[in-house]
Amino acid sequence: MKIIKTGVAGTMESSDIIITIEPSKNDSIELNLESDVMQQYGEQIRNTILETLAELNVTSAIVNAVDKGALDCTVAARTLAAAYRAAESCAYDWKQEE
Repeated sequence: MKIIKTGVAGTMESSDIIITIEPSKNDSIELNLESDVMQQYGEQIRNTILETLAELNVTSAIVNAVDKGALDCTVAARTLAAAYRAAESCAYDWKQEE
């Protein structure tokens, strides 16, 4: 998935996260994370964002995340929404559980 513009998802409310994804000139993902629970869960939040982007084949982006205690499922959902918006894509590939 190619990031072509800035995409944002989430809020600054408690138990949420705001994810901003924008194009990068580098062929890498630059992730900037701020979190109220950075010491306890910073690595897990970082991994969830990076894994979600990897599933979408995003290889080049600048990602800014401000976490207010979001659960992993919320982090993944906000990352997906921001990425699809940034790629101007509606080709959603929702996971189907059997």
